[in-house]
Amino acid sequence: MKQILLATVLVLATGTAYAADVLQEAPVAASYDWTGAYIGVNAGGGFGTFKLDPTGGGPGGFDLRASGFLGGVQAGYNWQVGQFVYGVEADFQGSDIKADITLGGPSLETKVDWFGTLRARIGYTPVDRFLVYGTGGLAYGHEKITAPGLDLSKTKVGWTVGAGAEYAITSNWSLKSEYLYTDLGKATFTPAGGGGVGVDVKVPFHTVRVGLNYKF
Repeated sequence: MKQILLATVLVLATGTAYAADVLQEAPVAASYDWTGAYIGVNAGGGFGTFKLDPTGGGPGGFDLRASGFLGGVQAGYNWQVGQFVYGVEADFQGSDIKADITLGGPSLETKVDWFGTLRARIGYTPVDRFLVYGTGGLAYGHEKITAPGLDLSKTKVGWTVGAGAEYAITSNWSLKSEYLYTDLGKATFTPAGGGGVGVDVKVPFHTVRVGLNYKF
């Protein structure tokens, strides 16, 4: 009986030691590191309320619902410190965000046909490979107002703020979704030659987009 007990103890001890050796030798999966440069593409949509008012604040202004598609490219760099990720990103978008109005005759259209941003990003990784972040910074864009016999445009500078989430599907590729609110300020359009009444245009808009990034 003593011999059987002794043999059992030896087997258990040997098995435990072997299991410990296996656990020590087994590779541990490394956490994903967001540090590095990346480039990518994105697509989505935009919407908002464009405001058109006669210069000088006179009566006759309009609030127009605007919407449209957008798509573009982005590039940036991230630094990860613990579970926090800090970064900077620039993007450029082609846009079809527009609003128009018809008052029993020719129509008038207001459009943002391209825009871009330069933003800081601050994020947190609650679990491995998943990043949530806030972002904000500089925005710039090209506004157009067109009607029969009228085609005016201006490039304006403003600001943008938003948030997003990103998931690393491989060591190089990640998918993201992002929301931004962008305000390019007020643009004043005056008919050529100075004749007629000018119009003050504000085109604040929201964008929601998805993107694919490649990290180097």
